[in-house]
Amino acid sequence: MSNPDLEDDLRGTLDRAAASVPQATGLSDRATTGVQQARRRTWMVSGVAAAAVAAVAIAGFALTGGNTPEQPPVAAPGMPQSSNPTTAAVQPLSAKTIAGTWRATQITGTKSLKSARPDDPILVFKADGTWSGSDGCNPLQGTFTIGQRGEFAAKSGPQHMIGCENVPHTGVLQSAKRIEVTADTLTFAAADGHELARYARAR
Repeated sequence: MSNPDLEDDLRGTLDRAAASVPQATGLSDRATTGVQQARRRTWMVSGVAAAAVAAVAIAGFALTGGNTPEQPPVAAPGMPQSSNPTTAAVQPLSAKTIAGTWRATQITGTKSLKSARPDDPILVFKADGTWSGSDGCNPLQGTFTIGQRGEFAAKSGPQHMIGCENVPHTGVLQSAKRIEVTADTLTFAAADGHELARYARAR
């Protein structure tokens, strides 16, 4: 091949290569545009999914009323909790509270409560404010009053005293200034608060 022919052949090759460059550039641009569109579609799908999750959460919140589960109240430090506040309050006392028959189980200074006696040494309180009974040898009677907070006062009526080892009900009642009732136990206390006697409700 002569030199002129070789030059023509090279020139044609270069021209064809130059003509193909814009097409390659166009292909690159189209590829870039496709990637960007794919990314936009991915973002749109992600946005739709996030919106769906938010909608489900809002619907669940609406169904539950927007309320968090109620928690039990917590007592302040140092304050006891009451299982039933309505029954924890102290009930006011009255003559009806102690109405019934009682037997002494403990009297300060007396050790012979279980000794045999002619009569049953009981003490009977009535709702009308009267009391009666026996010290084991002599019949007893009198009146009494009770305040709502346990204030107590009693008086004795006429008595026929027969000497014996008696249960000193009268001494307890006349010395007592306060009472306390717990279940089936009746406690008498002096003005200074010290315990005088305990009685159990008779069955």
